[in-house]
Amino acid sequence: MTSTLAPERPRVRALLGAGAVAVVAAVAATTVVAALATAAGVDLEVSDEAIPLSGIAFVTGLFSVVGVVIASALLQWSARPAARFVTVALSLTALSLAPPVLADADAATTATLIALHLVAASVMIPSLARGLRG
Repeated sequence: MTSTLAPERPRVRALLGAGAVAVVAAVAATTVVAALATAAGVDLEVSDEAIPLSGIAFVTGLFSVVGVVIASALLQWSARPAARFVTVALSLTALSLAPPVLADADAATTATLIALHLVAASVMIPSLARGLRG
């Protein structure tokens, strides 16, 4: 029995592979940026609770995997998956900037958290969009 989705399997596998590499790169990039910010004196505390580097790495990895799942779904069900993904991802990135702005944190921590969101997005969005076009 053959499926009409069978020809898409190589594209899905390629996207998942590119997505896995992008997730690792995003986790590494955000962890390095957070470590540099901490070394520069940024407390990375929200509501008097420190955010550990492992927490930054975990959350980056988790939401980056969500991005890969969204990209995979759009590859299967959208006529224009790359364009739709970029629109969805940029919208979600914009929404993700609200919590750091609203959090009980000093200006340096807020700026660093916003930068971390943008670093992760700058790794994940182009990588997955390329994978959807390929």
